[in-house]
Amino acid sequence: MFQPLDPLLHSELRLAVMSLLISADEAEFPYIKEQTGATAGNLSVQVDKLSAAGYIEVEKTFKGKRPCTICRITDKGHQAFEAYVEALKGYLSVGKS
Repeated sequence: MFQPLDPLLHSELRLAVMSLLISADEAEFPYIKEQTGATAGNLSVQVDKLSAAGYIEVEKTFKGKRPCTICRITDKGHQAFEAYVEALKGYLSVGKS
């Protein structure tokens, strides 16, 4: 009856990152940090997990002499997010008829 929820996306911070990227396609690390209220260290760990799963890609570059990290959602990430939302809707609709 219930579809399994992707454990990678079931984390509050990783879900927040994916939610930001689903609408923006890409965002710089400081923006994601500000929007989520996460510490740089925790966010970095969660971004690495999403990247390792292929849900986002991370580009490390420079703006002038300052490092700049840009996160982009991948097609696989879009699909995983959409599947997660659909599965969650199934949980929310139980008992409604």
